[in-house]
Amino acid sequence: MSKDYPIPAGFLERETEIKKSRFIARVYPVSDRDEVREHVARAHQEFPDARHVCWAYQIGRPGSAAEAAMNDDGEPSGTAGKPILNVIQHKDMGDVLVIVIRYFGGIKLGAGGLVRAYAGAAESVLSEVGREVQQTRAQALLRFDFADEQPIRHWCENNEGVVEEIGYGSQVQATISLPEAGVDDFSAFCEARKLDYRFET
Repeated sequence: MSKDYPIPAGFLERETEIKKSRFIARVYPVSDRDEVREHVARAHQEFPDARHVCWAYQIGRPGSAAEAAMNDDGEPSGTAGKPILNVIQHKDMGDVLVIVIRYFGGIKLGAGGLVRAYAGAAESVLSEVGREVQQTRAQALLRFDFADEQPIRHWCENNEGVVEEIGYGSQVQATISLPEAGVDDFSAFCEARKLDYRFET
């Protein structure tokens, strides 16, 4: 389903070093919990000797996410997953997972230092990753005469509409996808030409 809020445009990785500890931060676009599990499992496989693989994600619209979770993976409670999630929540981005892999460098950072380190690592990827917004789209089912096909295609070209399927019989049947913002204009166009149309719910 298309989204009308920003999501990460793709995968990005950044590495920072704090007091000899390495923090490898990764950001991914995710649409469900299964994808989160896969990415986390892959990070454990790729970095088997890392001390911690901490993460946080939120799925859904920023500010009212349908789902969010975090994991400290052995770091003191609240010093890893929560700071990562806090950074995500301040970025106005949905459907996002951040994993931070830590290699311990022998110098303890303390609770405050860990919070700053994990938040900083999350910030390093989230501030650089591209964003994309996919507008919510509507689908219309139409039946019309052959003479109406060209005007319909013309409307689509000028209004970001896409003819997804078309079939020819005694009448033409078509499925058209269009930005939700254009639904009223499309309805007016169809009614002016007396076209048989309905929107899929």
